[in-house]
Amino acid sequence: QVQLVESGGGVVQAGGSLRLSCAASGRTFSFYDMGWFRQAPGKEREFVAALNRRGDRTYYADSVKGRFTISRDGPMNTVYLRMSSLKPEDTAVYYCAARNTLGDVSAAATYPYWGQGTQVTVSS
Repeated sequence: QVQLVESGGGVVQAGGSLRLSCAASGRTFSFYDMGWFRQAPGKEREFVAALNRRGDRTYYADSVKGRFTISRDGPMNTVYLRMSSLKPEDTAVYYCAARNTLGDVSAAATYPYWGQGTQVTVSS
């Protein structure tokens, strides 16, 4: 079992940067793949980025590749999503998720553990 709490959201101008944090309690990250997803109003939740449980492989949606970076701080049990060159279309609620199952790392249904979400708003 793991509990996740996101922070770091806010309002930023287009072209700006934000860093989201996901603090975990319970078992350490070495047991879980970690993912970031987002959901904009009226749209389905979509995959953003993921980091495998060994911490040596990352995955990104094409829409954020080259702009977003997922990383983790093992001793602090925290996962980060560094977002740069933000665009208005990045506006969404961002969720941190964890899984200890196999399957498509970008599939939200494979993640049983979710945080409450943090709002990111990018103004034009």
